[in-house]
Parts: sequence; structure tokens; C-alpha cells
Amino acid sequence: MSEIPLGKQTDYPEHYNAEVLFPVSRSVNRHGLGIGEVLPFGGFDHWRAYELSWLNSRGMPVAKMADILVPCESLCLIESKSLKLYFNSLNQHQFASDEQALDVIQRDLSKVAGAKVIVSLLDCSSVSAAQVSNPEYTVLLDSLQIDKLVYEPAASLLKIDTRTHCEEIFLSNLFRSRCPITAQPDWGTILIRYSGPSIDHQSLLRYIISYRQHSGFHENCVEQIFVDLNAVCAPTRLEISINFLRRGGLEINPFRTLTMDEGMKPLLRLCRQ
Repeated sequence: MSEIPLGKQTDYPEHYNAEVLFPVSRSVNRHGLGIGEVLPFGGFDHWRAYELSWLNSRGMPVAKMADILVPCESLCLIESKSLKLYFNSLNQHQFASDEQALDVIQRDLSKVAGAKVIVSLLDCSSVSAAQVSNPEYTVLLDSLQIDKLVYEPAASLLKIDTRTHCEEIFLSNLFRSRCPITAQPDWGTILIRYSGPSIDHQSLLRYIISYRQHSGFHENCVEQIFVDLNAVCAPTRLEISINFLRRGGLEINPFRTLTMDEGMKPLLRLCRQ
């Protein structure tokens, strides 16, 4: 972790350089959650890049956005600042075509992640308002008034009623955690699709708010929430995603689920993003 470029003074590369990409082993944080080689979930990390540019064969700048899908089975996640540095290294690099740029980016990211990363390029002018959405939900937790708040997560905060069953979609805009390297706040909207023993709504919001001072990478926060809910509630359906607000032209949206039926696909961008 001491080699991570995040939080350090760094020179931005002037030329294409895939060596700046920095892998972070997923196993380190998963070990602390009791997760071994067999994952208790499926899912992926959806990155969206807003500041992607290179030169075409004539030297004209090309401006793109990109959806980047990293399977949760990958050996490593890609450290966010290193990804920014990598994209910056493309700014003065010439590609013969968009297809060539896509092939290079996909190859480089897959090599670092240790699994096939899927990249889709988006034309900035064709990203329509229809792709910006507010998610459907049955329970907006933010309207609840609760006390006895704590700011470090623990599964014991979750309370269930095993005598009744519910099928609910919980939404909250109150999620906040902290970067484990810089301590900067990471804001997000959490969506939980759930079937199982009834969850006390106040206890679930108290649990979500408890991450407010917690230090953890985006992906690890979602996995800890999944592990805790799965252990306490033993649900028949559990899908958890957090749409984090962008920083430095990148947003990260981790998604974890009990059953990976539909494969990887980009998540809708929320109005807040």
C-alpha cells in the first residue's frame, strides 16, 4: 500500500505510459471480511471516465467518455489515481483510429486487473438525458429520524424480524466513507434490492450512516455491506450498488449480487452524478 500513488505529489506523464497503472490485490481487504477464494457474491465494478482524450492520425484531439467494467473475480482492482495518470498519458498520443485506442486501453487495464476488462467508448455529444436516471425504490431511508448514531460500521447494528418476510428496494443518498489513503470524503447513493426476513428500516439506515468515518476503498465498502447483510439476514435476494460521485473525472459504481444472471452492463448515471 505504501507504493500507491494516491495522496502523493506526482508528475503527470506527457507520453503514453501503461506502467503507471497500479494494481491493488483484492485479497488483502477480503481476508479481513472472511472471504476466501470462493466469493459469496458475483458482480463488477463500473467505472465511468469523463476526461478521456488522445490525438488522431492528423494530430486532431479526440474527446470521449468511457464505460469500464471490471469483474469482481479479477485478482486486482485498479488504483484510481493511477488510472487518471494513465488516461492523462494518452492525451498527446496518436492513434490511427478509435478502435485502436479502445484495443490498447482494454488490453492495458485487463493486464493490470488480472481479468478481462470490458471498455466501451462513448461520444460526448451522444450521451443523452435518457441515460441519466433516478433509481426506482420502495423505501427511501433518508426520511427516517434516528438517534444513537455511531460512525464505524458493525453488523450488530442490523436488526431483523424472522417472523415476517419482505421484498423491498432501499435507497439512501446519505452514504459517505473516507479514502483510506487521503481521508478525503467519498459520497455515494446506495441501492439495496432485498428479499428475506424483514429488516428494521431504522437499523438499516443507522448501519449505512455508520460508514461516515470508515476508511475503505469503494469496492471494499460495498463488499463489507454485502457480507454483513448476507450473514445477518440470510436473504434469498440481495443486490447492492453504490453510485459514488466522481472525483478527477472518474466515478466508481461497485455492484455485488447473490446471483449474477444478466452479466456485466453499465449502471445508469444518477442525476446526482
